[in-house]
Amino acid sequence: MAAESPSVRSTVRQFLSLERDVLVLSVAMFAFSLGFQMTGRYLSEYLVVLGASPFVVGLYGSFGNIISAVYPYAGGVFSDRVGSRYALTLFGLLSTLGFLVWLVAPLVGPIGLGALVLEPWVWIFVGLVLAQAWKSFGLGATFAIVKQSVPDDRLARGFASTETFRRTAFLVGPLLAAGLLFVFSGGAAGEEILPGFLYVLGVAVVFGVVATAVQHVSYEADADSFGTEFAGIDQIRSDLADLPEPLRPLLVADTLVRFANGMVYGFFILVITRIWELDATVFGFYLNPAVFFGVLLGVEMVVALASMAPAAVVAERVGLKPVVALGFAVYAVFPVLLIFAPADPLVVTLLFAFSGLRFAGLPSHKALIVGPAERDAGGRVTGAYYLLRNTIVVPSAALGGYLYDSDWTVALPAGPLDAVTAGPELAFSVATVVGVVGVAYFLAFGEEFAAYA
Repeated sequence: MAAESPSVRSTVRQFLSLERDVLVLSVAMFAFSLGFQMTGRYLSEYLVVLGASPFVVGLYGSFGNIISAVYPYAGGVFSDRVGSRYALTLFGLLSTLGFLVWLVAPLVGPIGLGALVLEPWVWIFVGLVLAQAWKSFGLGATFAIVKQSVPDDRLARGFASTETFRRTAFLVGPLLAAGLLFVFSGGAAGEEILPGFLYVLGVAVVFGVVATAVQHVSYEADADSFGTEFAGIDQIRSDLADLPEPLRPLLVADTLVRFANGMVYGFFILVITRIWELDATVFGFYLNPAVFFGVLLGVEMVVALASMAPAAVVAERVGLKPVVALGFAVYAVFPVLLIFAPADPLVVTLLFAFSGLRFAGLPSHKALIVGPAERDAGGRVTGAYYLLRNTIVVPSAALGGYLYDSDWTVALPAGPLDAVTAGPELAFSVATVVGVVGVAYFLAFGEEFAAYA
């Protein structure tokens, strides 16, 4: 008898049948993801409104990469020491505080410290340190739970179920933000985003408070296990050295693709709101560029949610590698397609729908990461993998910001181009070149997980 495909109904049934602790974790993940997605994709515009340059936006992206590299591993170690319940509560409180710091940043104003002046945008960096805290627990825990609960040849399907619920927040969050911006922000672009975005941040604070309270009260601490004391740098070296051999080609390709995406990810909104000032009228309602960007993110996530489960089923028939390669390819080519696209609302909407296909490979990608790990080592393998990948990706956004915000020109001696000029086109083009190299490397050297071969 053929296995049931992961339809929406079966996904909901599988979700509701989860054990209580996993259910609590999933609900908290949804709430915090909602807060992150309402705010995170707009923070580049928020930084510029608060006085930051595009290069500072790039530095902010690289700062976020540092946090993404350090938090998953450090958070897992901390959770092992104090137990999941207290770790969840602490991380939830810190994330909520981060949203609050973002909210009050415009009210603080410049602060003079002698010759040094702290501009309001500095507090967005501070808030990020706090707001990302909850993710430090969720990443490794989710991988480990799925690895322990799902047969090896159904890993992609298991991740598709959990990702569908988490990514639903990725759909609802930007649309909710767009709605609040539509109601409370007027005009075409610029500082008009500020009133509405403060409401967005206020709602994110409320979500954080509620999620933290629910998980602290509902999470059962009886089954918490406490690990041994952290062994320091030697333990990190050991975990990195012990990464399964099949992961190494995937890690190289994934790092190149993520480096490419990191170069320009934070500038997608600036292309819409600052370069093109692209507005639209939908069903008679005028959408300013910031609101329209939220709609574009919603379109992207509708395609993502619709494609993840079918892609997981396809992976069971053709293998994980082709599906992962598809996701990598979309990551790679999207930047150059976007920056050279005509500033037409319909064309750009179709491009963001195409971008949603990069998520189709995400469940298979996660299965390919955790699949070769021992059944009781999924969290550690995941943490080590992301620690190494995200550490290498750290400078990507700063490099992208430098190319995006510079105005130099280099003459070329011969060839189809007379010169190379810095700017958004160069930043996005270089990103695509790096991404394509990653895709080619994965196609050439990437290994299939044995359970799907």
